[in-house]
Amino acid sequence: MLKKPLRFLAPGYGNDGAAVAHIPSASFVYKSLCIWRGLCFSKQNAPMLKQLEKYFEFARLETNWRTEILAGVTTFLTMAYIVLVNPAILADAGVPLPAVTAATCLSAAFGSILMGIIARYPIALAPGMGLNAYFTYTVCLKMHVPWQTALGAVFLSGVIFLALTAAGIRQMILHAIPHQLYAAVAGGIGLFIAFIGFQHAGLVIGDPKTLVGMGNIRNPTTYLSLFGLIFMVALEIKKVRGSILIGVLTITGIAWAMHLVRWTPSSVGFEALTQTAFKLDIRGAVNKGLLEIIFVFFFVDLFDNLGTLVAVTKRAGLIAADHSIPRLSRILFADAASTVFGSLFGTSTVTSYVESTAGVAAGGRSGVTAIVTGLLFLGAIGAAPFIGIVPSAATAPALILVGSLMLAAITEIHWHDPLVAVPAFLTLVLIPFTYSIANGLGFGIVAWAVLHLFAGKFRRQDWLLYLLAALFLVRFIYLGTS
Repeated sequence: MLKKPLRFLAPGYGNDGAAVAHIPSASFVYKSLCIWRGLCFSKQNAPMLKQLEKYFEFARLETNWRTEILAGVTTFLTMAYIVLVNPAILADAGVPLPAVTAATCLSAAFGSILMGIIARYPIALAPGMGLNAYFTYTVCLKMHVPWQTALGAVFLSGVIFLALTAAGIRQMILHAIPHQLYAAVAGGIGLFIAFIGFQHAGLVIGDPKTLVGMGNIRNPTTYLSLFGLIFMVALEIKKVRGSILIGVLTITGIAWAMHLVRWTPSSVGFEALTQTAFKLDIRGAVNKGLLEIIFVFFFVDLFDNLGTLVAVTKRAGLIAADHSIPRLSRILFADAASTVFGSLFGTSTVTSYVESTAGVAAGGRSGVTAIVTGLLFLGAIGAAPFIGIVPSAATAPALILVGSLMLAAITEIHWHDPLVAVPAFLTLVLIPFTYSIANGLGFGIVAWAVLHLFAGKFRRQDWLLYLLAALFLVRFIYLGTS
């Protein structure tokens, strides 16, 4: 059971140096792909495939079924650690472990498939890290709020999301953010996920004196991760399709051959959902006046989601020339609906995942990538006994590689102009340093607004940006850190 899941410690190996398994089995993935191939690629289904290719704009995006499926599997492999981590965190709040495991898989499947179908973007969703810790350790344990009531607060925050999306307010917020901060967010998230990758590899560890330090490079997980990084980069240089997925599977095989994987079977199924499904206490959340909690769930998820959205779409080259994002309302609707759905079945806030960039780096461009990821999460409920086959030594180099590629976005920032460079720099570095996309983006927006005010460059049409800056100041001062 995780007691301090957000420590600066390197997950991925136990006391004996063996890799702690993180992700569902390769055999499960292979069987799922076989089923997908049998259903989709038979001659009888050829007309339907043509219609789907047209709907998902394969020709315009220059993609195909093989690329999209491999990208979906890649995204799944890099983010499926949530199937283990999220239940462990929420179980500390008293949520039944088998039920929240099933709810985690189900909500990730629902959100990813919904995103793929209605928004047609390669963005996968799952219960968010950070907010699940806030749910457990602040709301439930520190404030002594029952988990059912906390779920009610998550539900209400999701409803607020839906209302703001329907009113067009969330879209206005995204348009109000200067496009050069988009590039800083993309680069900051690149550093963030690379930092997570270094932690999982054991190359960066916690240090009580300096906060972080270098791990033991002789640790099998660490040197295997570094070898995996070199191998994946070599495949990238050779422009091998599915290089990240090939690298993950190859390192998994080597880790198994070296007996570096510790695997503990588990048993979870749909029937476990009866312990949490529709057990949320909405009336209790309202009666107890949990406005602050609802505000935190709403506010942090709002800017985490917007930051991730910008990073993924920018990495995929899907942002229009005028810096707008097509079908933005559908993206935001999928995110909000997923949070509502997740709270109904027993898990904390569902949000977009930065690990989606791994699938994008593998070539994913359409909603099919997200749908494949969602289907694999759905299958993960039944494949729970196999959770943990792929070690962190295999996924860590994928995160590091994707993170390095995302730094290309910062070339768009006008570094010679302090009015742009300072807010962009704060955004870039504070995302990994504070372990929060929302914090980094918040400091960037506040700095942008303050510097432009002092420079006498206030524009009336930027009123929403200054309102956002004021809201972030309120959050930082009143809520401190969360």
